[in-house]
Amino acid sequence: MGIENARDQSSSPGRRLATLARHLSVGDTSLISSRGEAIDTAPTAGFHGGSVFANVAQAPEDPILGVTVAYNKDPSPMKVNLGVGAYRTEEGKPLVLNVVKKAEKMLLNNPSRVKEYLPITGLADFNKLSAKLIFGADSRAIQENRVATVQCLSGTGSLRVGAEFLARHYNERAIFIPQPTWGNHPKVFTLAGLSVKTYRYYDPKTRGLNFQGLLEDLNMAPSGAIVLLHACAHNPTGVDPTLDQWEQIRRLMRSKSLLPFFDSAYQGFASGNLDADAQSVRMFVADGGECLMAQSYAKNMGLYGERVGALSIVCESADVAVKVESQLKLVIRPMYSNPPIHGASIVATILKDREMYHEWTIELKAMANRIISMRQQLFNALSARGTPGDWSHIIKQIGMFTFTGLNKEQVSFMTREYHIYMTSDGRISMAGLNTKTIPHLADAIHAAVNRTK
Repeated sequence: MGIENARDQSSSPGRRLATLARHLSVGDTSLISSRGEAIDTAPTAGFHGGSVFANVAQAPEDPILGVTVAYNKDPSPMKVNLGVGAYRTEEGKPLVLNVVKKAEKMLLNNPSRVKEYLPITGLADFNKLSAKLIFGADSRAIQENRVATVQCLSGTGSLRVGAEFLARHYNERAIFIPQPTWGNHPKVFTLAGLSVKTYRYYDPKTRGLNFQGLLEDLNMAPSGAIVLLHACAHNPTGVDPTLDQWEQIRRLMRSKSLLPFFDSAYQGFASGNLDADAQSVRMFVADGGECLMAQSYAKNMGLYGERVGALSIVCESADVAVKVESQLKLVIRPMYSNPPIHGASIVATILKDREMYHEWTIELKAMANRIISMRQQLFNALSARGTPGDWSHIIKQIGMFTFTGLNKEQVSFMTREYHIYMTSDGRISMAGLNTKTIPHLADAIHAAVNRTK
């Protein structure tokens, strides 16, 4: 009874309020422990005049994701977001593929499925099937066990793991990236410890490929340098080399022992054909040389938020591949330990089932065709308005993005007057357009070109 009374008194409302009052009293610089002892507060507790992080500078918005932030703040019913590269339906809604829904249902109804940690390298079936998808079912590199593949956190994570590996184990720190390229590329490689250089890629005059400049710059690169290559649907320009040009690039790079690092974010999403969009990569793998490949399933399976990707390193021999994989584990373990299971299980379920794989290719083709249709409709709308300039590059470029050629002043004008949001370099996501918004965009471009220079 005495113990119960003691508990009642110690937890009574009056006792608790008195303790709280002492804690909040002006000038009090201590707390009271459960034993009634005074505890000096640490400077980080906020009792000594402000945060120890008070001098941290406000970081700028990401130039791509910041477009969406500005878009969300705009109350206009006419606003259009063409900044972030995410597929939208004709109704302007995000799309979850039917085959993805089927795969998720199968996983959910599997009573033996558990949520245990994956190995450091990820889901074995996912890795095997991912390598097969990008390199081809008949790839000699796969047949000879010369490929080390690890599951990573989408394309960004795959690039970062590959960059960290190269910074630790490759004898050349310089990596040459196209100018322009995806805005995250230089950050990923720089923070991994590589020295970022650029090679000419886009020609603003023709709004096409500066092929001669590309060859000249790669020819001047030091022997052994790393070269980042977009496998297809170059981001942000939508400009790709032809197969003949790819072959010339391959010969030059191999002659100078330049190490290819492919970024494949749009396989099948560009042309609608998975094999066609992988041709550039397979040309390099077929010659027996080594290369790196970062894959993402964000776009082609619509698994943006699942963060599903893979890094494959094609090696000279099976023995080297085993050692490379062992070192990739040492990169991954302290970074995020092991990858998530759900998204990779969806991909593996689809890739290993013949019917589901076929259904995926049909849905993938439909997405690619809709983007191609948006290109044609925008070109037609600009032509009908007599908009000054040659806009044929819109239908010549490929993939999710179009590099319009609009300058910063014109982009700003379109945002201010027409509530159209895009990155300041004039890149627009074709997947963000639909039949209803194309006339509005064409009006905006027409006005911007005529009123600004």
